[in-house]
Order: sequence, then C-alpha cells, then structure tokens
Amino acid sequence: MTRSRKLSLTVAVALALSLSLPGTGVSQDPSADPVMYTGIVFSYTPNGFALEGEAEILQGDNRLRANRIEAFTNDNSDLSRVEASGEVFFVTPTQTLRGDRAVYNLQSAEVVLTGNVIVTQGRNVMTGSRLVYNVRTESARMEGAPTPTGNRVQGVFYPNGTPGQGN
Repeated sequence: MTRSRKLSLTVAVALALSLSLPGTGVSQDPSADPVMYTGIVFSYTPNGFALEGEAEILQGDNRLRANRIEAFTNDNSDLSRVEASGEVFFVTPTQTLRGDRAVYNLQSAEVVLTGNVIVTQGRNVMTGSRLVYNVRTESARMEGAPTPTGNRVQGVFYPNGTPGQGN
C-alpha cells in the first residue's frame, strides 16, 4: 500500500468515525467534533486499522477505551464496525459502561458489551453479562449474569441521585 493510499484510508476512517461515534454534552452536532485516536501500536489492516495498548477513540465527550480496538470498513471505505477487547470502557459524561468485549455497529448505532458488564451512573451501579446500548437514543437493555439462583441483573440505585446517607 502506498503512503498516499494509507493517508487516504486514515482520513476516510477518521471521517467515518466522526460521523458515527456518539457525542454528548456541549456540542449539538457530535459529528462536527473531531475524532482522535491513540494507542501504543497503530496498524493498517486489510479492512481498516487496529490500535493496541491503551487504545482509545475519542469524539466530543465520549471515549471508547480498551487494550485492543479494531475498526472495520466496508467496500466503500466507510467505517462499519468497531470491535474492542480487553478491559473495555465506553465513557460518556454521565455513564461508564465496562465489559470484556464490545462491538459497535455503526448502522444500528448499537454498542454491545459482553462479559462481566458493569454500568455506573453517579453512585448507581448495574451488573450483568450483556448490555446493548443505543448511542442515538441512549436506551439500554441489560441481560443477567449467571448466579447461584439463575441469570440475574443486579443493581443498586439511589433515589433522586442522592448519596446513600444511611439509605
């Protein structure tokens, strides 16, 4: 692959990310926010790129962080899917989603986290084994993790967002 082609692919991937990663907070149009990515090792792959070691993709106030992130493009060089593995975190201004693995499908705008999933929002915490989070609607569905009494979702919620003062 020529240097020019590599640069074109990098620009295309960055543009695709900027049009698809969620953004919240101050910006009204998250796709206008620049996309930044970082890792210890960056590699071109036949269908996109990979980041290894403290890998992160950031846009606006949202961050996807993992030990390894792979980004996949389709035949038109548009980003279609991002896969993250090893201590995966998807962080927004109000929530932190954690799992062992995540797949972000850009067409459906869904992030699916699996394996020891933990969601925190302030002091509120929910755990399970599989979370489907829609970045457009901010809706989520958690499936239970195996427990001695069967597959269960577990959580602790503080009413009105108040800290647990003896609650």
